[in-house]
Amino acid sequence: MVALTTKIESTKPQGRLTIQTVEIGTETIAIRCLDWDRDRFDIEFGLQNGTTYNSFLIQGEKTALIDTSHRKFDDLYLDTIKGLIDLSKLDYLIISHTEPDHSGLVKDVLQLAPHVTVVGAKVAIQFLENMVHQPFQSQIVKSGQCLDLGNGHELEFVSAPNLHWPDTIFTYDAKTRILFTCDAFGMHYCDDYTFDEDAEILKADFKYYYDCLMAPNARSVLSAIKRIGKLDMGMIATGHGPLLQHHLSDWVQNYQQWSQSQAKADRLAAVFYSEDYGYSDQLARAIAHGILRNGVEVELVDLSTTEPQEVREIVSQAAGLVMGMPSQSDSNAHAALSTILAAAHGKQAVGLFETGGGEDEPIFPLRNKFQEIGLTEAFPPILIKEAPSKVTEQLCDEAGTDIGQWLTRDRTIKQIKALDNDLEKALGRLSSGLYIITTKKGDVSSAMLASWVMQASVEPLGVAIAVAKDRAIESLLHVGDRFVLNVLEEDNYQSLMKHFLKRFPPGADRFADIKTYAASNGSPILADALAYMECEVTSRMECSDHWIVYSNVHTGRVAKVDALTAVHHRKVGNHY
Repeated sequence: MVALTTKIESTKPQGRLTIQTVEIGTETIAIRCLDWDRDRFDIEFGLQNGTTYNSFLIQGEKTALIDTSHRKFDDLYLDTIKGLIDLSKLDYLIISHTEPDHSGLVKDVLQLAPHVTVVGAKVAIQFLENMVHQPFQSQIVKSGQCLDLGNGHELEFVSAPNLHWPDTIFTYDAKTRILFTCDAFGMHYCDDYTFDEDAEILKADFKYYYDCLMAPNARSVLSAIKRIGKLDMGMIATGHGPLLQHHLSDWVQNYQQWSQSQAKADRLAAVFYSEDYGYSDQLARAIAHGILRNGVEVELVDLSTTEPQEVREIVSQAAGLVMGMPSQSDSNAHAALSTILAAAHGKQAVGLFETGGGEDEPIFPLRNKFQEIGLTEAFPPILIKEAPSKVTEQLCDEAGTDIGQWLTRDRTIKQIKALDNDLEKALGRLSSGLYIITTKKGDVSSAMLASWVMQASVEPLGVAIAVAKDRAIESLLHVGDRFVLNVLEEDNYQSLMKHFLKRFPPGADRFADIKTYAASNGSPILADALAYMECEVTSRMECSDHWIVYSNVHTGRVAKVDALTAVHHRKVGNHY
């Protein structure tokens, strides 16, 4: 393999950036953006050896670009691409997944190649539409489908959801025997060596990357490895770090062994849906999002395409089952339903949702059959009568949160009992106030009783709130979101605390029978609160089982000047 270009450099303030272009196969070029000094990758983990963002160019009779790069490489990357091809004649832009470090320059490529066809999984195309805010030609692909570029380059796509985003696909070129995997099998390791010549140097970074990004989705890793098992691979072209060629079987075997070990320890929820029917995939992913925030592994299973043997195996391993109703005319889905009913058992939790395709299999007869088997219903059936809105998606997210909490109840109790008694009592002496967090985003609203709240800055005025990862409101407290911090009064908090401590069913109105009025940021202010502050989230920090949400305070008011804040005293410190 010959390096065509090395040492194209930038002096931007974020550190040393270089680009390396290397011919890695017939008519196939790797474009490796080397970020030498990056010391942290999002919140997940610190970096010791920088990272790379790899994209690839295949030039048959037609030309395809697989992924782009991080936004920080804008000029370097685009100048390099223009030196390799005439972008106005680019035929396809294949999106392995839409995380910004791989899709950060998609909009720039679309401006230079307006007639390009963007190829990706259905959910990836949906994500891109919300990212680039301009029309573009697209082609949705599924596992097993192919794209012929000519000159023998027939690309086969392999679905690999949740590695580590829901929209991930792999691309395999039979002519060069290269499998393009984006995040999977990658590592954050930056040097001039294109390939994995020295495995010993790379082992620690490879395992660290797996532990941080892939281990939480171990069963999805195993499913992806199973799908690529039939391919004759000579190289794995990853999205980060060196390309894998010299020790290929060892790297794949490592992933398989680690994932098998991890999968045995995790609780699993299987979410069954029909990808091409109604709104099934959209609702399934919303439910899966709620489950995942509880630290439960999720397997998304397409009823229309999955073989009965695989369905039976998944059901036998799952502690929770979520069923999206398929079309009455889908014979494969009906066979899968029969398999699920035969394999289900009374120790599992179940939830059902309609998919809104117009010919859904009736939900209540299936519900009755699960109840006869003895399964616990984790949330009431979700009935879809119109196109899903943000409110519907929030309802599904909350339903996923409910089944996730049911699946982790034993683990939660174990954690509560785990701390040393003296330490528990000492932590319990950390007193705090009592507050209600209220928020509204579009038509979606939510609320939460909070006690872990503190002022965190003076200039600008800011507060920090600890929000458990398994709280449904967490999805409404991201950077840029707004909320109201309501302070409860010492002699007038019992009714409000009792109300907001209730377990609300998915989609329920948290503010029914509660007096509120709208803040200027749109969120509800509780009329009986002692004081309130209007806040905007500016940053978040991950802290084990909580997020620390830091927010600027824009305005506020005290209703009773002489009244005191309600104070919460705990007996122990390892649960609320």
